[in-house]
Amino acid sequence: MFFVDVLETEGLGNRSYLAGGAVTAVVVDPPRDVERVMAAAAGRGVRIGYVVETHVHNDYVTGGLELARLTGAQYLVPAAARVSFDRVPVADGDSIAVDAGLSLRALATPGHTPHHTSYVLVEDGREVAAFTGGSLLIGTVGRPDLVEPRLTEQLARAQHASAHRLADELHDDVQVLPTHGFGSFCSSSQAEGDATTIGKERTGNNALTQDLDTFVAQMLAGLEDVPAYYAHMGPINADGPAPVDLTPPRTADGEEIAQRLAAGEWVIDLRSRTAFSQGHVAGTFNFEAEGKLATYLAWLIPWGKPVTLLAASAEQLAAAQRELVRVGIERPAAAATGEPSSWLRTGEDLRSFPRADFAALKQAIERGEDLVVLDVRRDSERADEYVRGSVHIPVHELRARTGEVPAGLVWVHCAGGMRAAIAASLLDAEGRDVVAVDDGFDAARSAGLTVTASGGRDGSIA
Repeated sequence: MFFVDVLETEGLGNRSYLAGGAVTAVVVDPPRDVERVMAAAAGRGVRIGYVVETHVHNDYVTGGLELARLTGAQYLVPAAARVSFDRVPVADGDSIAVDAGLSLRALATPGHTPHHTSYVLVEDGREVAAFTGGSLLIGTVGRPDLVEPRLTEQLARAQHASAHRLADELHDDVQVLPTHGFGSFCSSSQAEGDATTIGKERTGNNALTQDLDTFVAQMLAGLEDVPAYYAHMGPINADGPAPVDLTPPRTADGEEIAQRLAAGEWVIDLRSRTAFSQGHVAGTFNFEAEGKLATYLAWLIPWGKPVTLLAASAEQLAAAQRELVRVGIERPAAAATGEPSSWLRTGEDLRSFPRADFAALKQAIERGEDLVVLDVRRDSERADEYVRGSVHIPVHELRARTGEVPAGLVWVHCAGGMRAAIAASLLDAEGRDVVAVDDGFDAARSAGLTVTASGGRDGSIA
């Protein structure tokens, strides 16, 4: 009997897989922090004989090269991928014997990247699962615009063809096991559900139910902004990532923290948005460790900028380090843990700002207060509905556009509170008076604050 274990990387919305038989296993699209993969294999009592990549990833740094080095496994990478390290090149139709009666067959599925390859797990001659990487996802496909703008439409058309190839060559009960699509920005749209098969996708995936031109037009029209750090992931993976260093960073005191802020470095407070709003070091930014830390910090920070981490505990700090190495933020310049008062220089005070809900915003507007409502959601979110009179600047653009936020007390909101907390901290660091709306957007609707978008964006800044 074969097994397939799922290794979630929730913060990035990705999955890796450990699959095998009684003795030997294969790892598909491993995460950067390979110890958990090795622990999973040890728990199964199997040897990792093969590490395979479906493609050169654009959204995270792979652990494939390091995992192969540590385990002695063969490292299989699509032959057409341009990489700078030794690997076993894999071409369409190649078959790898994983364990007794268990093999892996490579199937070229270009679209997410030109060289993208899926792998079909075959037990005793019967196909049982397909590791589809960024090709066929749950209800959607991987986005085709991460390699080169000139190739986007061509790759979108290739995605349609690859999805059909998978559906044509595999029977309905084959499990579809994608790497992306669980919140990853590598997905062309956000899919619902946790598991699927070829049969389910045949009836529910636009790539398999729409004609080519309709599919391509809708996909290209619906693509979101690409996280800025994606531009660095592909080159790092193609060059061969260095081993990870997760040892604790050096400890900074209040004087050093102040000096780093004065030098223009980024000092990140990892505590909850509630704790941050109640008291924080002036100039620091709030990226919650329990939120999508890696995605949003890597998206907003200038690439290569030194970062200092402030955490409530050593455990929170260690978890954040693990998250950040997955997106190429290798080593914090310094760190501190404990109470925020210990992060201050002598004689300084903590800064704070209020949190509120949409009902309180409605009351403030009715009282005629001089305020600005700032919407930091993505364009696609605002396109459906928005708060009447609000200014719109997506959170990933805010650092470059804070000067466009009108004067007055800024009530900043997103869809649930996490991105609003980031944005509030960015504005607070510039000395603006802010209120962080920590509420679900449904509450704005029920309070009568919203209007449905119909061609224009009332009060928005283009």
